[in-house]
Amino acid sequence: MAQRNTWQRERVREALTDAEGFVSAQSLHATLREENTGIGLATVYRALSDMAAVGDADSLQSPEGESLYRACTSPGHHHHLICRSCGLTVEIAAPDVEAWARSTAASHGFTQAEHVVDVFGLCPACTARRQASDDKKGAR
Repeated sequence: MAQRNTWQRERVREALTDAEGFVSAQSLHATLREENTGIGLATVYRALSDMAAVGDADSLQSPEGESLYRACTSPGHHHHLICRSCGLTVEIAAPDVEAWARSTAASHGFTQAEHVVDVFGLCPACTARRQASDDKKGAR
């Protein structure tokens, strides 16, 4: 069932587009509450869920199990590299993963298989910061 595009949903969409990286519904709601929009948490959850369902938002689970969202910038199926420190996200195509998923599913008799692959690590900038910090500690 298609949802009406209300001003509240449009404001959630704008806030998600303005957010840096993946954000939780509660974090996005806090931003909207600071702006005195009057938009409730349940509305934020519904809007984000609907956006993810139609491909307007990427959704993933953090390593802690929390659902996170970000405005989708690439059409179609893709994967992410996500920095655990700063949240930088890079959308990537992964043809090797696609081939592996299809062949693994087929070898077990599965059809119409779908998958989600998100790789968490440290981006180059956070790696450099961590290395510099470790170097300072080692020099003491």
